[in-house]
Amino acid sequence: MAWIEADAIFDPDTMAMPIIGISSELVKHNSGEHQHNKGQLLFAQQGSMRVVIDQKLSVIPPQKVVWLPPNQPHCVFFTEVVGYRSIYIDTEVFPHLPKEPATWSCSPLLKCILEEIAQSDWAMDWQLPSRGAHWLLVLWDELKLADREEHYLELPKDYRLQKFDLLTYAPPLSELAKHIGASERTITRIFLKETGLNYQSWRQQWRLFRAIELLSEQRSMMDIALALGFANDSAFSTFFKNMTGSSPTNYSSVDKSQTEQEYR
Repeated sequence: MAWIEADAIFDPDTMAMPIIGISSELVKHNSGEHQHNKGQLLFAQQGSMRVVIDQKLSVIPPQKVVWLPPNQPHCVFFTEVVGYRSIYIDTEVFPHLPKEPATWSCSPLLKCILEEIAQSDWAMDWQLPSRGAHWLLVLWDELKLADREEHYLELPKDYRLQKFDLLTYAPPLSELAKHIGASERTITRIFLKETGLNYQSWRQQWRLFRAIELLSEQRSMMDIALALGFANDSAFSTFFKNMTGSSPTNYSSVDKSQTEQEYR
């Protein structure tokens, strides 16, 4: 069995199999910070997940896959419906993945292999000459060739900023100053010290991450523009292209085409 109901209790460390794939459809999920003895490849068939590792936020849309090494503390959360996929790997049996967290772009072939493994029966034989072992050989090769996507947002730790949920909403600097009772200059100094970015630059990165999430939800350009405080969809499009080199339409079409391929 590979499908897990949303309310099921699941602990991969209680299971002896070297590869454990699970699939589920989750909404308003927050794992809380945790870790496990097996490593974890985590990706979404649809929707986007937020992953926090060492106070660094990454957004994982369907075009990406993230690797969490064994015993790496992390938190996974999202508010919309996500086609959740996870592959737990005993790295003592299969030492093919990095010792540190990593994120890769998913080619159509890599996405298909990940999906097959995540949907596989837990009794699958993963040693040669089995079919499962051949899937793993393709997986290791595709991950070696895939582009690394080390794009994350450092989260501030200062106690004054804990009064406001910046993961949910990053307002303009003047508004944030009113919410937390600190001056704009103080906030700028805190962000530079703790994230390496001033608040304005940090907020631009946050807006990009949030835009990626909203695009994966198939929201309209105008809806996304208004949600992120842009005057219109043209202004949002220009911002997105400047930040990524791709238009929002082209970016979201990659997600859609990959999803369509999986169901052909």
